[in-house]
Amino acid sequence: MRWARLSTAGGIVGALLSLGVGSTAETVTPATGATASTTPSPGYWLAGADGGVFAFGAPYLGSGSRGAGPGACTFTPQSPSILDGALGCVAIAGTPTGSGYFLVNAHRFVTSFGGAAALATSGCTMPTFSGPPEAGNSWVSAASSPSGNGAWLVDGQGGVAACGDARAWGDLTGHALNQPVVGMASTPDGKGYWLVASDGGVFAFGDAGFDGSTGGMRLNQPIAGIASTTDAKGYFLVARDGGVFAFGDAVFAGSTAGLHLAAPMVAIAADPDGSGYWTVAGDGGVFAFGGAPFRGSMAGDPLNGPIVGMAATLGAVD
Repeated sequence: MRWARLSTAGGIVGALLSLGVGSTAETVTPATGATASTTPSPGYWLAGADGGVFAFGAPYLGSGSRGAGPGACTFTPQSPSILDGALGCVAIAGTPTGSGYFLVNAHRFVTSFGGAAALATSGCTMPTFSGPPEAGNSWVSAASSPSGNGAWLVDGQGGVAACGDARAWGDLTGHALNQPVVGMASTPDGKGYWLVASDGGVFAFGDAGFDGSTGGMRLNQPIAGIASTTDAKGYFLVARDGGVFAFGDAVFAGSTAGLHLAAPMVAIAADPDGSGYWTVAGDGGVFAFGGAPFRGSMAGDPLNGPIVGMAATLGAVD
């Protein structure tokens, strides 16, 4: 394990990059401290394009990398990059309680694990598709409803499906976009959500407030994801080069912009206790900023498919 010292406007931030975590197990258990505690500590899940789920300080509840059927993930190393539209898993969304998660694949299917409710397409308010998944309207991101009994799914054209008890608050169907949608985040009360496009354009629906975007900025690399602050009064964007942009009451705590990365950043997750955030790269490298604890990563381990998503939870016990 080694430290990467990152300089930020607010001082020096340490980000841990873990190397050599067990290469064959999908479940990664952090070392137990000498003093037992019953205080929940933030943890996170990483999802691979092949459906593999890696749990760090969070319960492992299953993966979509085995079995067959439309809910399985069909990514293979010979497929194009998942960022270029391979039909593998594209996102993971954790329930707010940390008891479950949803895995989403580009076939327009979502699979539930643990306390996440089983969802069926028949129970979703679906956007209007204009072609097959390969045409750019496959799912690209997701967010859980507050209860975990529903979820929102968004496609690259900005169409939003509301499933289970998740309510549709609008989408970008029929609107011409400069760049495709790549990420989604919901408000804690479930009454709104944000969509972000790869150019950094942010679109707010329901009670989600618009606090700015990078849509008019010249970016070094495209935006890869969005994460909301705990009070929904701000949000973070992460670019593929690791640049982080903070809006509203989101506090910038550092980034990897300017550093040489082994793989592009693919997602960002806010610490549920509001003290920081994590970013994750396609090789499984995890970077912790602010008060977000580093719980482990898959950097340096062979993966069947690149990491495509991250979800945080406040349910681990140190």
